[in-house]
Amino acid sequence: MKLHLSTLAALTLSSALLVSCGKQEAPQQNPMAAAVPVNTYTVTQEHVVGTDTYPGTVVPLNEVELRPQVSGYITQIFVKDGQRVTKGQKLYEIDRTKYQAAYRQAQANVRSAQANLDRVQKDLERYENLARQDAIARQRVDYARADVETARAQVAVARAQVASASTDLGYSIIEAPFSGTIGISQVRVGSQVSPGQTLLNTISSEGPTGVDFVINENELPRFTNLQKGKQPDSLFTLSLSGGASYPHTGKLTAIDRAVGLQTGTITVRVSFPNPNGQLVAGMTANVNVLNQDIGQQITFPYKAVTEQLGEYFVYKVQGDSVQQQNVLLGTRFQEKIVAREGLKPGDVIVVEGIQKLRQGAKIQVGAPQAAGGAPAGAR
Repeated sequence: MKLHLSTLAALTLSSALLVSCGKQEAPQQNPMAAAVPVNTYTVTQEHVVGTDTYPGTVVPLNEVELRPQVSGYITQIFVKDGQRVTKGQKLYEIDRTKYQAAYRQAQANVRSAQANLDRVQKDLERYENLARQDAIARQRVDYARADVETARAQVAVARAQVASASTDLGYSIIEAPFSGTIGISQVRVGSQVSPGQTLLNTISSEGPTGVDFVINENELPRFTNLQKGKQPDSLFTLSLSGGASYPHTGKLTAIDRAVGLQTGTITVRVSFPNPNGQLVAGMTANVNVLNQDIGQQITFPYKAVTEQLGEYFVYKVQGDSVQQQNVLLGTRFQEKIVAREGLKPGDVIVVEGIQKLRQGAKIQVGAPQAAGGAPAGAR
C-alpha cells in the first residue's frame, strides 16, 4: 500500500514538472501583436475664411401695434391688408357722430362762457366808475372783480373741453405713424373697439431691417469691441432659409442692456439693408460673423478630435507610439477644423483607430492620408 502511494506521488510530481517546463519553453508574445492599427494624417496649412454662425430672427427696426384711443364701431377701413402706406395716411375710422357732437357742444360752451365774461367785465367797469365817485359801496366792486375772475376761469375750462373733444374727434381717425407696410387687419367694418384694448393692425417700417441673435456672455467682450471699432464691410453676412446668401452685408447696431440671469446669454442686433423687401419680419436666418481664423491656418480632420472633461486633444504620433496633445479648436468647415494652438505643420496625428488608443500606446501605422487639399472657405 505504501509503495502504491509513493508511485502515485512520483507520477504527479513528474506531470507538474513537465507542465512547468512547457510554460517556460513557450515562445514570447510578438510586441507588434499588441500594437493598435491606425491611419494617420500629416497636419498642413490651408487658406481659411473663418466664420461663426448664429441662428437669428428678422425684426423690423420700427414696428407699432395700432390700437384705438377712443371707443366705438369701425365705420371705414381705408387700406387693404399688406398694403404699403405713407406717414399720415388714413387707415381706420371709428364712428365720429358722438365725438363731433361733443366737439360742437364744447365750442358752444366756450362762446357762452366768453359772453358771460364780457358781461361781468362791463359790470366791473361801471362799478369802478361809481366807486371813484363814492356812489357805490366798495364791497360791491370787490364782488364784481370776483365775478370777473370766476368768468375767466369758466372760459378756460370751456376751452379745455374744446381741446379734449377735438382730441377725441381726431383719435376717431387712425393714421399711419410712419411709412411702411401694414399687416392683416384684425377688425372689420362694424367691429366694436375699446381704447387701448383692441388690436387693429400692425405696421412695420421699410428700409433697413434688423436681425436679432443670441450670444453667450463669454463672447460679449468680442462683440462690444466690434461695436466700438470700425466694422469691415464683410464682417456680418446673412444666410437665408434654404442656404441662399443674402446679397447685402450688415452692421452691428445694438447689444441688449443685460445678460439673462437664467440663460447666461444676451441679444445682439445687426442691421441689414432691405431695398427689395426680401427680409420679412419674423423669418429666420443665419448670421455669419467673421472670426480670427482668416488666411493661412493649421487644419486637420475633425474626426481626429477627442473630448475629455471639456478639453480637446488629438493623438500625435511619436515614433511607434502616440502621445495625447491638447489643441485649441477654431472654425469647423466641411470635414476639417482649424487648430489655433497645439499643432504645427508637419505634425502627424491619428485619424482612424483612436477608439482603442491611450497615452503612450503602441501603434501600427497603415497608409497615411494625404495632407493638403484645395483652399477652404469656412462656414
